[in-house]
Amino acid sequence: MQRKLGLVALAALVAAPLPALAQAADGEVTIVLGENVDLMEPCMATRSNIGRIILQNVSETLTEFDVRNGTGVMPRLATSWEETAPGTWRFHLRDGVTFSDGSTFDASDVQHSFERAMSSQLTCETPRYFGDTKLSFAVVDPQTIDITADPPQPILPLMLSLVTIVPSETPMEFVRDPIGTGPYALAEWNPGQNIVLSRRDDYWGDAPAVSKATYEFRTDPAVAAAMVAQGEADLAPSISAIDATDPDTDVSYLNSETLYLRIDSAVAPFTDRRVREAMNIAIDRDAFIGTLLPEGTVKAAALVPPTTLGANPDVQPWPFDPEKAKALLEEAKADGVAIDTPIQLVGRSNLFPNVLETVEAMAQMLQDVGFTVNVQMMEVAQVEEIYNKPFKDGRPPYALAVQHDNSRGDPVFTMYFKYDSEGRQSGISDPKADELIAKATAATGDERTKLWQELIAYVHDEVVADVPLFHMVTYARVGSRISFTPTIATNAQLQLSEIAFK
Repeated sequence: MQRKLGLVALAALVAAPLPALAQAADGEVTIVLGENVDLMEPCMATRSNIGRIILQNVSETLTEFDVRNGTGVMPRLATSWEETAPGTWRFHLRDGVTFSDGSTFDASDVQHSFERAMSSQLTCETPRYFGDTKLSFAVVDPQTIDITADPPQPILPLMLSLVTIVPSETPMEFVRDPIGTGPYALAEWNPGQNIVLSRRDDYWGDAPAVSKATYEFRTDPAVAAAMVAQGEADLAPSISAIDATDPDTDVSYLNSETLYLRIDSAVAPFTDRRVREAMNIAIDRDAFIGTLLPEGTVKAAALVPPTTLGANPDVQPWPFDPEKAKALLEEAKADGVAIDTPIQLVGRSNLFPNVLETVEAMAQMLQDVGFTVNVQMMEVAQVEEIYNKPFKDGRPPYALAVQHDNSRGDPVFTMYFKYDSEGRQSGISDPKADELIAKATAATGDERTKLWQELIAYVHDEVVADVPLFHMVTYARVGSRISFTPTIATNAQLQLSEIAFK
């Protein structure tokens, strides 16, 4: 049985006229984003709503993964690197680089940036990607630094593409005014309204075409689309499929986000595998594609895109089987599992167009097979409180409708913090999964691929760790003044240097 979902409460253009923006000067662009930012902290740039503004614009990394051409790890602030001993890599740093405050970039800034990002004094997102890997540093000279990973990391240069570099004077607390080596500096931040970046004259690299970027925030994707159509903005990187009506300006792209339900197997009724399986087969994934979600959306069987190293083609998305879901719940109930416990289905507001309608539709499907579901929509900061460890005692059974971004080609950026017993966002504690993660992280070549494939099959088929839903497609509207082609990484980082003027 399949059903197509009606587009409930579709976004419509507001009746009142949109606020007029000043006619953009040469070199200036306006970008409309659907999700506001609560922080402008460089070590939080792995969070998509922050990263799409500051990553590689204000704050740069030592290395960068080439998502446009697929050539692997590219130099950024490091010009080259080599492994000098098992687990130890020597990085040669770019000369003549300054921060936006005028200070000179050198190896001491690199060491401080990593130690700050990994510090327990801050709640940065960076450590969750490194798992149990410990880093130590030895400054060889101002332009050379040795970084040792314990246990050794064969893809350490790729992993370093996650860590933004800040001056060594940056305090061990979140900052409001990020200082970086990137081609732009923060000029204005009017919380809840807009953010302005201005191009630096003293940037070490080629000067981008964009001299000034103003980020406006509009929660209604129809408004964002209309702003570009009316010339009041130049780019809306995420609009609804229903508003993507102009083939001259609108483009769809498979982004690197995977939508899934994170469930906590330590809290009843999720402690029972049958309940977790019932959640998976109660949701008709096909019904969302082409209705609430754009055509081209791909059903997911794992939290990494199919192009990722170690993706397992033998692991298939769960089928829609509501009758079996009902039977599993009845069987669990007969064994004393409290399946009537209300589940809190939490969605992140403005995460993508039609997110509320998508969450409400999933809730109805779950209720149809016998779950009791309450829907809550939360802002990103609220979601982070229940998404990340330490989890609170006495918490209800949460099912979090969240997205995970992995655009860097290797599951290492996903598996530890999503599935290891110590992972910051893990909802399971499974010794075999821990062992597979440790082995795969340290492996290379075919062995690495094989171990990741084994882990993906294990957490999907046997553990049933969560509810993978969709590899997401996004529509962008690109104004007539500019040339810009989105990539798989655009939802997590939108480099202004990739925008050209016609």
